[in-house]
Amino acid sequence: MHQKIEEVISNIEKVMIGKREVAQLSVIAMLAGGHVLLEDVPGVGKTMMVRALAKSMGLEFKRIQFTPDLLPSDVIGVSIYNPKTLQFEFRPGPILGNIILADEINRTSPKTQSALLESMEEASISIDGQTIQIPKPFFVMATQNPIEYEGTYPLPEAQLDRFMLKIRMGYPTPQEEVEVLRRAENKQPITTLDSVISLDELLELQEEVKAVYVEDSIKAYIVQIARATRKVSEVYLGVSPRASIALMKASQAFAKMNNRDYVIPDDVQYLVPYVFAHRIILRPEARYDGITQEAILNRIINKAIVPIKRYAEK
Repeated sequence: MHQKIEEVISNIEKVMIGKREVAQLSVIAMLAGGHVLLEDVPGVGKTMMVRALAKSMGLEFKRIQFTPDLLPSDVIGVSIYNPKTLQFEFRPGPILGNIILADEINRTSPKTQSALLESMEEASISIDGQTIQIPKPFFVMATQNPIEYEGTYPLPEAQLDRFMLKIRMGYPTPQEEVEVLRRAENKQPITTLDSVISLDELLELQEEVKAVYVEDSIKAYIVQIARATRKVSEVYLGVSPRASIALMKASQAFAKMNNRDYVIPDDVQYLVPYVFAHRIILRPEARYDGITQEAILNRIINKAIVPIKRYAEK
């Protein structure tokens, strides 16, 4: 694994016990310029994962606690009239940061959820007819509890499509949970975490990820899988071309993480469930039959024709 990336993941593991894969996927999204949706029940460490990632990278961290009464202006900011200067002054909201924790994003109204759309897609916000660019790097990691819980709003399809990856934390094993208790017995481990990568190093890594080679047959392989999701009888809505782009970029970051400057089919296959599953909408009868998006994607991957060319050739 790439040395700097390994240092970041190992640093996160000082706080997050048994969540190495979640840490790896989060770093993949960060390097690829995407965003992450963490979904699971309360108390399994979703918020702590975001804080650990921010501290490991020494970036400006801001938290937005989503509630039913949160307004869009509470997210992007507001213009306030200054009687001394006789002008309106923009007071930026918490969205103008490097790493944004959108905590319990599905507890606020769709109107406020939509305030994130422009910022997540274009790294900018529009207010009073002006467009303000958000400083790089810009990374949103949203947490949500499953929609079966009372007082939650399912994320609109357009919002879900802006998240490069959707990850579930899961409960720790008994041994891991004992270790969690041991580390938290006297002090909170997050307070001891230091930065292991600089801003310049992170930006350089992001540029290196963009340069990772994707052979045309790999691009065709990604499109083949994406198009297959639109033809399955149990699926009401398959993935969009934006999802295909997200899968390619995530595969580039995964290749870089593994010290390769080219993407192979294994990269694509590993990331497909994390990139595509939350973008697929099943027909009601399929949900009633207990069919899952992951099961459909596994079926598609098994049937897809895998390219066998030499991907390192340029």
